[in-house]
Amino acid sequence: MSSGFRTMTAADHIATHRWLKPFIQMLRQGVSPEKIALTVALGIMLGVIPVLGSTTALCTLAAIVLRLNLPAIQLVNGVVYPLQLILLIPFYRLGAWLFRSDASTISLGGVVALIRAGVGHAIRTLWVVTMHALVAWLALGVVTSAILYVALVPLLRRLWRRTSQA
Repeated sequence: MSSGFRTMTAADHIATHRWLKPFIQMLRQGVSPEKIALTVALGIMLGVIPVLGSTTALCTLAAIVLRLNLPAIQLVNGVVYPLQLILLIPFYRLGAWLFRSDASTISLGGVVALIRAGVGHAIRTLWVVTMHALVAWLALGVVTSAILYVALVPLLRRLWRRTSQA
């Protein structure tokens, strides 16, 4: 006779994480693990671009062009937003290093001071630094997205099999 309790399986445990539920629902609705992996990989890549204020539009464009789930890519974008802020100065410095520019004056305090002095002034001052940072972001982002995609597809396939059997 059963006591009414059952042991949580790994799939049940994973499904209890609030931020994973939309992706599990997508799997159950027939969205391929490959599409979900691409959504997550691009959401992360675009979500950390070193251009503040651009991620929502870029994720929306990627979702429309590649026929990805818009709410899912925006969820990923929102989750990685703190990383965008954390990685902003490292991308600026990496871009400066790639282009052999002086990175000694690049700091969070300096960027904040420029923005406070005026957004237009900050854009004009940081234009070249941002373009260099974009090259660094693109080089790292392509590689990182490919690695994420390749790593996520088998995990999502396994999760799909577990959730479809439940």
